Amino acid sequence: MQYTSVAMAKKKKAGKKTDKTPVLTLILRTFWILFALGTASVALLFILIVNGKAGYMPPIEELENPKNKFASEVYTSDGKLLTTYYQNTDNRISVTYSQISPNMVRALLATEDVRFAQHSGVDFKAFFRALVKRGVLRQKSGGGGSTLTQQLAKQLYMPPARNTMERMLQKLKEWVISVQLERFYTKEEILTMYLNKFDFLYNAVGIKTASKVYFNTTPDALTVEQAATLVAMFKNPSLYNPLRHKERSLERRNLVLNQMVGYHFLSPAVRDSIRELPLVTDYQRISHTEGLAPYFRQYLRVMMTHAKPERKNYASWQTQLYRDDSIAWATNPLFGWCRKNKKPDGTAYSLYDDGLKIYTTIDSRMQQYAEEAVYEHIAMDLQPKFFREKKGRSYAPYTHNLTAREVDSVLWSSARQTERYRVLRKAGLNQDQIRKVFKTPVEMEVFSYQGMIDTLMSPLDSIRYHKHFLRAGFMSMDPFNGHVKAYVGGVSFVPFQYDMVMVGRRQVGSTIKPYLYTMAMEEGFSPCDPVRNEPVTLMTEAGEPWSPRNSGNKNLGEMVTLRWGLANSNNWISAYLMGKLSPYAFVRMLRSFGIRGELDPVYSLCLGTCDVSIGEMVSAYTAFVNGGIRVSPLFVTRIEDNDGNVLEYFSPQMSEVFSEETSYKMQTMLRAVVNEGTGVRVRLKYGIKADMGGKTGTTQNNSDGWFMGITPRLVSGAWGGGEDRDIHFDYMTDGQGANVALPIWAIYMNKVYADRSLGYLQTDSFDIPEPYLKPCGQTAGQLEESDRMEGMFEDL
Repeated sequence: MQYTSVAMAKKKKAGKKTDKTPVLTLILRTFWILFALGTASVALLFILIVNGKAGYMPPIEELENPKNKFASEVYTSDGKLLTTYYQNTDNRISVTYSQISPNMVRALLATEDVRFAQHSGVDFKAFFRALVKRGVLRQKSGGGGSTLTQQLAKQLYMPPARNTMERMLQKLKEWVISVQLERFYTKEEILTMYLNKFDFLYNAVGIKTASKVYFNTTPDALTVEQAATLVAMFKNPSLYNPLRHKERSLERRNLVLNQMVGYHFLSPAVRDSIRELPLVTDYQRISHTEGLAPYFRQYLRVMMTHAKPERKNYASWQTQLYRDDSIAWATNPLFGWCRKNKKPDGTAYSLYDDGLKIYTTIDSRMQQYAEEAVYEHIAMDLQPKFFREKKGRSYAPYTHNLTAREVDSVLWSSARQTERYRVLRKAGLNQDQIRKVFKTPVEMEVFSYQGMIDTLMSPLDSIRYHKHFLRAGFMSMDPFNGHVKAYVGGVSFVPFQYDMVMVGRRQVGSTIKPYLYTMAMEEGFSPCDPVRNEPVTLMTEAGEPWSPRNSGNKNLGEMVTLRWGLANSNNWISAYLMGKLSPYAFVRMLRSFGIRGELDPVYSLCLGTCDVSIGEMVSAYTAFVNGGIRVSPLFVTRIEDNDGNVLEYFSPQMSEVFSEETSYKMQTMLRAVVNEGTGVRVRLKYGIKADMGGKTGTTQNNSDGWFMGITPRLVSGAWGGGEDRDIHFDYMTDGQGANVALPIWAIYMNKVYADRSLGYLQTDSFDIPEPYLKPCGQTAGQLEESDRMEGMFEDL
């Protein structure tokens, strides 16, 4: 009985054990099924990701050649970075690994991915550590699990996630892309791409621009503390912005230094000494409107990206511009370069994305001197005089010759060209309503040379206020190879962006006379040919008399030479030559000099009634120095791609205008303008003793002031005047070219001569054969004047 009980107990116990076996088996089976399904799901998900079935996945070709967008760089002839061209805020400039400071590499690896050299794109050790510390233990300082390669993949191909699930999917994509990137690139290339891609704020995308913006240096010259400051921004560039949050950035910088010590990239002693240093930045603002040569940079950008001219894209009044652009498209390789030239894939080059390197002819030193000369004369000298002349005048800033109604008409003509007017018209307002808006004071900023001014002013009054400011332009170029050394399109680019060098055109006045005298020399005249200085009347084709006036009666009725006539800018002598020649022949001569605008074949053309740009004038005057051969302005010498391969070289375009013998004659006459004529203040006031020539020009009512200057190695031109032709000095003393434009040229040349590194010397001289230097016979009055001038030079 006892045995039976024991047996039954064992049987019951065995039954219980047998009953548990199916449950455990079921649990194990379920676990392995779920594990297998999970593994299969993950594998399937990765397969879908790799094949682009779970959202966008970059193809292998793109992974092998990522579509990086790099800003194009523009360099001066002396190797200075002039500007970068980029769209929006994508101001990224490519650098190579060898151009990055080891300090930057060490700081980056110590902080962001110390196992960078060991992993193959995904660091599972770092991932699980971050998962446990941040996900399970909720430690904010648990670190991140993303490698540098993953961060690069995110930069290249991942848009901002809209929710957590999308970000989780992106994380898996990052893993796949990272592994593939590691297959195609070396570690150095991946690190370099990452540094080239990161956005450091303030239009500083990439390490090269960031080094310039924050420390005014280059990536290869970054110190340990500078590198640590930039690496600190990788965690959150806005939060650790060294310009806005210095204390927070300093704290993060020191944390980076600790990381470098922890991973043996830096000794504790060096770390301790650096931690004592304050956070020092040297902020360099990146802007298209600031910096050196803004007018040139804008002109170059427009020229290189210009589309092929089509008449439908030009207004009815832009016929001449359409013609000029069409000629430029056909003859100028730089005009529309980005549209004309194709990349290997057949697409056109982009000035903003393809990282072109554009090497210009601008010399940064001469450009600086030119900008200083324009500012010193116009802003600091001429503008105060203009303000004083117009102060309290009801017609200001216009001439006293205009009535109040005429002034109002001119102002409204300007108002109709504003964006405000176009917006109001588009909104359906009638003229009376628009006038009311333009006469209603509003809060605004207005320009002054002391800085922008916050004020309450009506839009119409603001137009009138800004028209008080005089405009100017200046260009300087080499007469033999066409290299443009300096290009100043205005006094201040931000408020007055209209370019007066290559875009704006104004009447040239007496600076046109050397072209007339050139034609005379070609027709057999000589500088010493005698002419009676008396009024001249010519009959036009319409049968009407034309009798030009002179500004004075110097040597009236005497026999003078042609050389004297040009030196003193005598209108009667010009009229005499025009009568001997032909207005039609003169137009042809002007065309050969490169003058493109409208030219009427009339007698008055010899006094400069046509509109010409400064660029055209400077180019034309190169023929006087270059033996009768005119050279067109050359702005760029070569263009390279992002890898340094030369895409195109540019050479000067030249054309013969007149004979070498005539060039010697013209040099002697232009020298006389400076030595004894209307340009003599170059010697007397500015003390320049160099061998040089020139020509002043003043248009009717002093609307425009010009000076063209030549030296043995430079040709330069300056213009000054108001925005409108009716804005000018009322008296010739202040409004003539010798006072408005000549000082710009003289100040510039003094600065150029003072800089010995440029190589321009006052001892340089024109190579004129001796027979052409023979003086002309002079009257008693002329001899007396010549003796007086020589005495003044000796005193000088």
